[in-house]
Amino acid sequence: MSKPRYWLIVPAAGSGQRMQAHCPKQYLRLDNRFVVDITLTRLLDYAAFDGCMVAISPDDPWWEGTDASKDPRIQTCGGGSERAHSVLAALDGLSGQAADDDWVLVHDAARPCLHCDDLGRLLSDLRDHPVGGLLATPVADTLKRTRPGSCEVEATVDRRDLWRAMTPQMFRFRTLKQALGSAIESGFAVTDEASAIEFSGLNPCIVEGRPDNIKITVPADLALADFILKRN
Repeated sequence: MSKPRYWLIVPAAGSGQRMQAHCPKQYLRLDNRFVVDITLTRLLDYAAFDGCMVAISPDDPWWEGTDASKDPRIQTCGGGSERAHSVLAALDGLSGQAADDDWVLVHDAARPCLHCDDLGRLLSDLRDHPVGGLLATPVADTLKRTRPGSCEVEATVDRRDLWRAMTPQMFRFRTLKQALGSAIESGFAVTDEASAIEFSGLNPCIVEGRPDNIKITVPADLALADFILKRN
């Protein structure tokens, strides 16, 4: 049996409306570099991926100005309106290159602070796992549930078994492709790759990661990401 290979998928077709910026969040700059360039460099320069597929919007005017667009390791495909559609399009784009049992890592374009130790632990811990899994951190804050349609607290939620899902998320090529296709066809709300895997009846494994692996979502996150990157 041949040794499985590793592929990277980065969905980057989102508009990032919550950033209230002139461009999608992956094209904002940190220390004069595009966020997406930082994200891709941190992954591709650390691990020996056999290829990378970035899903971008069909009318994306920014990609050609990135360093990543000139990197021979990186391919692109047209993304969709939702994250799940972009990841599935990237998987389709890798069909014929990736084998069924190859590993695929999916990582957020606007999550540039991934530490190499977390990536190494994910690859090592899941190498022989039957399903795959994801980086996550334990929920540290006290959680409150409000009454439907109200701001009144109904209950305090037990946080002992709760985790904040992060990326990368790592699954076998065929398993992920089938899970995403089935979930989308069924109308299931796919929030991340692990949720599609769960929908298919499988149980992803959590690998604990660092809490500073933040995703840039709102304007304040940009300054925080800059601070983290300068310390890592």
